[in-house]
Amino acid sequence: MPAISQTTLANEMPLYRISVQGTRAVTLLVAFDAGARTERPEENGAAHFLEHLVFKGGEKYPSYRDVNEAAEGIGAVLNAYTSHDLVAFHITARAQRAREAADLLTDFVGRPRIDPDELNRERGVVVQEIARSEDQPATVAEHLIDEAVFGDHPLGRPVLGPAEHIRESFTRDSIVAFRSRQWSPSRGAAFAVGNLSELGENGQLDELFGRFAPQPDPGEYEPAPSLSPRVLVRERDSNQSHLRMSYRPSIDVSDSRQRAALVIYSTLLGGSMGSRLFDEIREQRGLAYSVHSFPHAYADVPVLQLSAGLESGKCVEAYRRMREIVTELREQGPTEAEVERARAYAAGARAIAFENTGAVARHAAQQTVLYRDEVDPDRTIALLDQVTSAEVTEVAAGVSEQLSVACVGPHTVEELESA
Repeated sequence: MPAISQTTLANEMPLYRISVQGTRAVTLLVAFDAGARTERPEENGAAHFLEHLVFKGGEKYPSYRDVNEAAEGIGAVLNAYTSHDLVAFHITARAQRAREAADLLTDFVGRPRIDPDELNRERGVVVQEIARSEDQPATVAEHLIDEAVFGDHPLGRPVLGPAEHIRESFTRDSIVAFRSRQWSPSRGAAFAVGNLSELGENGQLDELFGRFAPQPDPGEYEPAPSLSPRVLVRERDSNQSHLRMSYRPSIDVSDSRQRAALVIYSTLLGGSMGSRLFDEIREQRGLAYSVHSFPHAYADVPVLQLSAGLESGKCVEAYRRMREIVTELREQGPTEAEVERARAYAAGARAIAFENTGAVARHAAQQTVLYRDEVDPDRTIALLDQVTSAEVTEVAAGVSEQLSVACVGPHTVEELESA
């Protein structure tokens, strides 16, 4: 069991230390409840654009070159991510360089310069990122299913935002205003995960993460909308189609045990090579080269997404049969053997993932910033091991009969609606 401690800094940011035995590495991560869902309509894309801009330098490391060379000089790997719910920055280094890694991360993330010239140069980079995503049918399908599920709600808008916002709308003042409004230390958290032998209890780490200035609480984000199923199609003249189906499970996302049960259900549905979707859609019927299900719990709403990449001529048949499999599980429930296999697979996969300090840190950020839940990785694995057949059957029975659908390929809305 990892040794875990938590303190609250003077700026009201929680700081978690999660000591993982048997590793030479340490990951430092800071996250905020400031993802794309916190953006106003005219700000769509601001959270992700800001993520790019902070890498351009802080007070001690004032340029992107200083940041990059400092990371390489201590043998560290820097990265970040923006989702609808979170923005997070992390650095992984060997334990002996942990203090230097924390100094670097907290400087450019906690005290970013956001230089106007760098902002203008970065516009082109992000516009290219948006263009690349629009050239990838699978990514287009992901954006389309979000829109089908959530409409014009912030959860339905792409995290990258529209290119015209990047090219024309965002100024330094608007980006700084977004950061000041949303990056409240009290609505974020900092994490040190792994070999913490070089991070003593002398207050130095607290001081470094204290570089994040106190900010007023930004208030609550717009709640997720109620279920309103839609079918959206992006017609493309292609031989391959990308299908997405989204259901609304009736679980309480604030309940960690129910989230664990949803993971087991999704695993037996389409999360492994022994799952129903993989076995029947790919192996028995040969309808798709790629078929999966994925459970996701936003801060206030769960979704269950099914996806398939397949030959266009088989898309409608696959869609119909995938929908029938969900119905069969809803009405008949899974078998005991299915649950047992899925439980072992899901818990094993999580245990393997947690061999990586970065994975533990990212999971801890989601647990505490989104759900205000415990960060112990062993507890997360134990919850998966403890899920019962009855709990999975209850999840299966509570998956909505209605669903939203998105498809990229040579199809029409009418074709899918009549399937």
